[in-house]
Amino acid sequence: MRVLVIGGAGYIGSVVTEQLIKGKHHVVVFDNLVQGHLEAVPAGAEFFLGDVANQEALESVFGRWPFDAVIDLAGETIVTDSMTNPFKYVKKNVVDGLNVLEAMVKYGVRRIIFSSTSAVYGEPETIPMPENHRLEPGNSYGESKLIFEKMIKWYDHAFGIRFGILRYFNAAGASRNFGEDHRPETHLIPLVLQVALGQREFLTIFGTDYETPDGTCIRGYTQVEDLARAHILLLENLDKLGSKIYNVGTLKGYSVMEVIDCVREITGAQIPAIRGPRRAGDVRVMVADSTKIRHELGWKPAYEDIHSIVKTAWDWHRRYPNGYSK
Repeated sequence: MRVLVIGGAGYIGSVVTEQLIKGKHHVVVFDNLVQGHLEAVPAGAEFFLGDVANQEALESVFGRWPFDAVIDLAGETIVTDSMTNPFKYVKKNVVDGLNVLEAMVKYGVRRIIFSSTSAVYGEPETIPMPENHRLEPGNSYGESKLIFEKMIKWYDHAFGIRFGILRYFNAAGASRNFGEDHRPETHLIPLVLQVALGQREFLTIFGTDYETPDGTCIRGYTQVEDLARAHILLLENLDKLGSKIYNVGTLKGYSVMEVIDCVREITGAQIPAIRGPRRAGDVRVMVADSTKIRHELGWKPAYEDIHSIVKTAWDWHRRYPNGYSK
């Protein structure tokens, strides 16, 4: 297939693109490089600089190549930021996203894989959380993603755009060549690794009074190569299965303290940590029930435990201690 990967120069997008190329797909990466890096675009992909907010730029790329599918990884993702700037999240994740769907309609592209989030669920009623869990986001990031999920369904109804929606549960780790380099960094594992590398003096733990065994939040983590493979499997089976929504994650969660202890064990570093207040929008526990994607697509993560996931991240950060900076 010829696939347009929107956000393909970002963390997850680089690994998705890498695996698409290995699978002999032709890939065009569309990215504004605000959070992405040109160095993160794998060899073999064509690159187009542009922003989904710019309809003219989108139409330029859609008009240049006849695409079979779109993988949409663009958007804003920081939960705490979304609590103070909801307009930004609705604008980027909904309004700008509709530009992509409109371009698909105009140019006759009828397949899309969309990166959604576990944040659409809100506080858990059951753990692990299945796809039919109540949808009640606790932050405007999750709300914006849920709104766009609903819009994709209406575009399927109106125009026959077949969709695959993947609800992520904390992407983590790295492939050999591509890893996590956000600026600023907000994700737990790379932050702890930066302390291990001496790039930060300490880690702040946001909330130590949650109703969990050690008082810190619990999250499931999905190794980024496993997550990328879920995109490829869904894309290649979309015509057969029809439009689908899947959770992507392991079935076990780990607390912030367990992740810190894991990094201490792998790196041999002390990892000084201090207590901080809870962050607005955080929930106590987020762990995926991924039974559906395992059963229907045969997806099985190669990295099931936090130790193996963190090890891939540590290997990449040691290889690229300054990220994609020269």
